Amino acid sequence: MSEYQYYEFAAIDRPLSQAEMAELRAVSSRAQISPSGFVNHYEWGDLKADPADWMRRHFDAFVYTACWCSCRLALRVPLEVFRRAELEAFVVRHVLDFDKTSAHWIIHWSLYESEDYDRFGMDDGNGWMQRLLPLRDELLRGDLRPLYLGWLAGAGELPEDEAEPEVPAGLSTLSPAQQALAEFLEIDPDMLTAAAAGSVPGRPAAAGDAEGDDARFDAWLQTWPREAMLDVLKRLAQGRGQEAERHVRGHHAAWLKAQRLPADPGARRRSVAELRELAESLSSVRQEREARQRAEEEAARRREREEDLRRLMAEADQRWEAIDAQARRGTALGYEYAVRALTDLAEAYTLTSTPKEFERALRRFLVPHAKRGALLRRLTAAGLWSG
Repeated sequence: MSEYQYYEFAAIDRPLSQAEMAELRAVSSRAQISPSGFVNHYEWGDLKADPADWMRRHFDAFVYTACWCSCRLALRVPLEVFRRAELEAFVVRHVLDFDKTSAHWIIHWSLYESEDYDRFGMDDGNGWMQRLLPLRDELLRGDLRPLYLGWLAGAGELPEDEAEPEVPAGLSTLSPAQQALAEFLEIDPDMLTAAAAGSVPGRPAAAGDAEGDDARFDAWLQTWPREAMLDVLKRLAQGRGQEAERHVRGHHAAWLKAQRLPADPGARRRSVAELRELAESLSSVRQEREARQRAEEEAARRREREEDLRRLMAEADQRWEAIDAQARRGTALGYEYAVRALTDLAEAYTLTSTPKEFERALRRFLVPHAKRGALLRRLTAAGLWSG
């Protein structure tokens, strides 16, 4: 595994200014820098800046991966999206945490000391930002599933009697970005299935879909008082566009959050121990199901193989002639073909007749080829001939 660290930042709500890009360039001469982000893959060095500081001042998303089997994700959302208590309910030390600025929450997901060495040996970090960035829009809609996934990823470090936080709706039907987050944090699939058993079915109403977005947008606009709209227009006319945009986004985020499906009010908060016990039970059921599926697939492959062997025996004489012709070539390629074909014939004789019948046929075949040492050595190595 070669040593590397991968840093990628994305600016979503506001593009970087020329001055800000110059500041970033002063930190790294090799990075890819644009108004929408910063990307650098370090093989020997490290970022000479504090990612947390960059998130506070410049960026809305951050992805980090390193060869020592660790990775991090950070997303910045307006303060209006969540109350502190909502975020605190999901916090797990070293796995899910958050910071506060004057205008934003910055939420962090982390994985340290993964045991999947192959993953971090092959994965250089590229591609995760594209897969994970949609989580930010989901959070803006008040979707709690990304937060619950962070808590679940760290549940193994919690006391067994600790209760889970609110189980959000739709945990059994994760979005592609949420599936990517579960993969990023290496959440145990059986633990995720156990957690989803306590979730209200269906997707949160705020999650949105292509066909309903316009209707929801119109419904949101209907909630705006005329005075509030005039205030936004006034700010735009006064050149306070960024301030107006933040105001609109905050109002929209608060409305979307109010639309999400609530958790089942009668649902009991399960303990970590209960989730683990259910996950172990589900794991046993899954393994039994997978074993049955493997057995069924193997039986199907065997039936198909037997059909092929019976067809082969139906034309055994022609096969012996073809093998004899290849052996007479006296070449390594011809001998290899002969051994492969004889291996199939041996299996076909065992299925439809007896191994003794194949041995007798093989002895007759070898009469004109007894002096072909290379062929005999190959047959011996394949277990078809003992001399």
